[in-house]
Amino acid sequence: MDKIVILDFGGQYAHLIANRIRRIGVYSEILDPETSADELKEYKGIILSGGPASVSADDSPKCDPEIFNLGVPVLGICYGHQMTAHLLGGSVKPGETQEYGQAEVEFLERKGIFEDINEKETAWMSHFDQVEKLPEGFSVVAKTDDCPVAAMADYKRNIYTLQFHPEVTHTPCGMKILKKFVEITGASPDWNIEDYTEVLIEEIREKVGNNKVFMLVSGGVDSSVAFLLLDKALGQENVYGLFVDTGFMRLNEREEVEKALKEAGVENLHVYDAGKEYFEALKGVYGPEKKREIIGNLFIEIQKKVSDELELDSELWMLGQGTIYPDTIETGGTKHAQKIKTHHNRVEAIRELIDKGKVIEPIAQFYKDEVRVIGKNLGLNEEMVWRHPFPGPGLAVRCLCTKAEDYPENYLEIEDSMKEFLSENNCKAKILPIKSVGVQGDERTYRHPVLLYGKEFNWDELSMLTTRLTNRYKEVNRVVWGLNNIDFDAVSTQNNYMTGERILTIQKADKAVMDFILEKNLNRDIWQFPTVLLPVSFGGSKKESIVLRPVSSEEAMTASFYQMENSLLKELTQRLEAIDEVGGILYDVTNKPPGTIEWE
Repeated sequence: MDKIVILDFGGQYAHLIANRIRRIGVYSEILDPETSADELKEYKGIILSGGPASVSADDSPKCDPEIFNLGVPVLGICYGHQMTAHLLGGSVKPGETQEYGQAEVEFLERKGIFEDINEKETAWMSHFDQVEKLPEGFSVVAKTDDCPVAAMADYKRNIYTLQFHPEVTHTPCGMKILKKFVEITGASPDWNIEDYTEVLIEEIREKVGNNKVFMLVSGGVDSSVAFLLLDKALGQENVYGLFVDTGFMRLNEREEVEKALKEAGVENLHVYDAGKEYFEALKGVYGPEKKREIIGNLFIEIQKKVSDELELDSELWMLGQGTIYPDTIETGGTKHAQKIKTHHNRVEAIRELIDKGKVIEPIAQFYKDEVRVIGKNLGLNEEMVWRHPFPGPGLAVRCLCTKAEDYPENYLEIEDSMKEFLSENNCKAKILPIKSVGVQGDERTYRHPVLLYGKEFNWDELSMLTTRLTNRYKEVNRVVWGLNNIDFDAVSTQNNYMTGERILTIQKADKAVMDFILEKNLNRDIWQFPTVLLPVSFGGSKKESIVLRPVSSEEAMTASFYQMENSLLKELTQRLEAIDEVGGILYDVTNKPPGTIEWE
């Protein structure tokens, strides 16, 4: 079987590249960047991924320069583009403008892998540095207003490099470029995920051996598919499925999960009510990373408590999880990746078990779209297969906490600058006194949202303003739009941690949102719709605010905010205004990057 290799320099999209190559029909593998050229001879093509480092730093990861002499086609992306220039005699420098988001790329040459694209294309940028001087034998293929070498090529050696990301959906011509690269490699498109399901089952049997598996089930498509794979591979008598009700689930979700899995033929699911334990453990806790750590560790404590009660021999039992690759990469799970946030299934206790070979994660190398295909193959019904992604810690990571208002040190000066910057747009802007997690240039950011209000916007205008604001002001990584008619000029925060009352508020808002999109047949159009509770009030009220965060995506590594029809958005806003505990209603108009899908 022909294979293409991706050398992973720690970019958030490294496995997304592999996903795209597999979609084209060629099997792909990911290896460390230090892999020797001699070990890479067997591959039909080599792709150098993006990454958070600067190529000029002494400790930055580098590939073996001999790979460029193998005669194997090479594609460098973002960091891989810069590193190719650096290793082959060119030079790289910090860009005058750090580009995040979509940019118009002008192609000066259209041959090789660029043969089938237009003279001007939209592409996704996410970088600090850029190529200043080309290596010998290379020519400039493309440029943007802020990046004079957006792509370059040495056609004789079949080496192509891009500053932009062809693997993300925000680069519409990206798949054409990747398909052309695969074509140039001569690799045969003879791999598909449907055939791989049986391979997965054999891999599970081989890894588990004579052991049994204690599987933590959340009820989402990922853990459900992993659970069914384990059941099919090992038999239900060898798998103990534990569903922990944390108290952070959606309204009535526990009952819905039990019913759906029973319909799928599952008879080995057990439920543990842990609501009281979780609220007690999170009392007085405000930091998002600390919350995730507590939630993840308590999962393990409960698993141990239940296994002890069942008198399970730890030497004979392994822990099963429904981890998919975005969970791993965002936690810094590859050698050179930056940690974006710690997922509950990647806390230290889990890592220790992984190191001991006591964890089985059947779908850890796959993305949501691939998991859904596997789910269909296993007989999951449409409702379960297409269920919106829901974080393992549930609504806990959508319920933000704060002790006091938190502003940048010079926030009034920044707001004055924004006022001047936005003068032509006739709108107001306020930095909110909280922070949320983001990802910019493959690095984790923990910065402030900007609230835009005071006028009616169209989606194109909001998209443009978001890109300009997050690129221009390093203090912000997210933009929200004020929807309802309240006094957004007066902002305040409360001292709020996790409580049952706050979770009930977000459960009510979340149910209103989920019922609405089902009623309006938007469930498939919107890939995920987090409803976020902020401890932020407006106009002197003590009511907290709701952020609507609908996104379009395929694999979670990138996402676009969903542009809801105006009449529908007004109707949804009215339904949320009917919830007594809700004050401000905001709409997150940030793509990923620079803002992650979840706020924590």
